[in-house]
Amino acid sequence: MTNKDPNLLLPKGLIVSCQAPTDSPLYHPEVIAAMAQASILQGAVGVRINTPSHILAVRQRITQPIIGLWKQQIPGFEVYITPRFSDAKAIAEVGADIIAIDATLRKRPEGATLATLINFIHNELGKPVMADVDTMEVAKVAVAAGADFIATTLYGYTQETKTESPPGFELLKQMVDNLTVPAICEGGIVSPAMAKKAIDLGAYAVVVGTDITGIDSKVKAYRTHLGYE
Repeated sequence: MTNKDPNLLLPKGLIVSCQAPTDSPLYHPEVIAAMAQASILQGAVGVRINTPSHILAVRQRITQPIIGLWKQQIPGFEVYITPRFSDAKAIAEVGADIIAIDATLRKRPEGATLATLINFIHNELGKPVMADVDTMEVAKVAVAAGADFIATTLYGYTQETKTESPPGFELLKQMVDNLTVPAICEGGIVSPAMAKKAIDLGAYAVVVGTDITGIDSKVKAYRTHLGYE
């Protein structure tokens, strides 16, 4: 672990995930950066940003913490959130303060293990790690491997949790009660009331994405609900 006070790395509160589909007009570095800046101006304690170009653009607008990741679809591997050493290095170099990684037990490219990836991020890049997990078993393994923060990001998105739907409040509560590092609720938060519930359950912070920044999916949902789909 980095052995730093979590509050020095990431304050408690609301984190906004500023991302967009690759085929959306919103998928432009300056648009993502504007979303991030607007979020910070309204009190978000940090933002979660995908890809080096977007992180670089956001870094030029804010000084608050950026949780960086790089989604990569690699043939033969199911892990996709910052799966390789090179992905972590690329986002660290453009300004990510915390590196988010897929911490599931699935096979990784480059012969990496969870522990070697976390060690690389800590020792070679000098960055703390947010481990995105799907189950309590994976959360415990991630903590043992040195993760600084554990997030419920992948709950409902893996083979082991495919019958479940986020938010993973039960998983969050287990993490809060049993882990020694801050637990973060991410995924499926669709209202301020749900975000408050996560905090009431003991979450160190809560990440909200689509419900705040997901214009594409929100408009589509409205149109479908109105019967125009």
